[in-house]
Amino acid sequence: MVCRLQKRIALRRKLHILRKLTLSNSMKRRSIIADAVLYIYKLKLKLEEIQRELSILEAIKREYLSMLKQIKHLPKVKVEKAGKGFLVKVICDKGRDNLVPILEVFEEMGLLVLHAKVSCNVYFHMETIVVAEEEDDLDVKNVTQAVLKAIVKHVERADRSINFNLMD
Repeated sequence: MVCRLQKRIALRRKLHILRKLTLSNSMKRRSIIADAVLYIYKLKLKLEEIQRELSILEAIKREYLSMLKQIKHLPKVKVEKAGKGFLVKVICDKGRDNLVPILEVFEEMGLLVLHAKVSCNVYFHMETIVVAEEEDDLDVKNVTQAVLKAIVKHVERADRSINFNLMD
């Protein structure tokens, strides 16, 4: 008799704890257990949602790291023939005034800038549509080499001036 009473008390205590954990308002044993099962199911759904968010964040991290690897191989210049002009895409390190030397090269080559889009968030990125003022024999290779040369020359000049300032 005492053993039965102890089992009943232990069962009530466990049901009370289960009721508190699941925030159940039920008093019946079946309802408390049903609420507990529902609570576990909701926890499982939350866990799956967190796992999905984690996988999305990991994908963003991988994309960011691959973007950082691409930046290490800068500057990149891509020139495509677009009708009578050229579409020039430039990607290089941020922090140096790269726009001015590029525009100077366009001017020296006799190219007019029709449209330009420049961004300096993580790195310097420029997309430009240029057209020759005169019907010259400009080709993609010449424009690419001229822009690359201007960027490299500008970076070297900037590095030398920094070194001279450090020596002073």
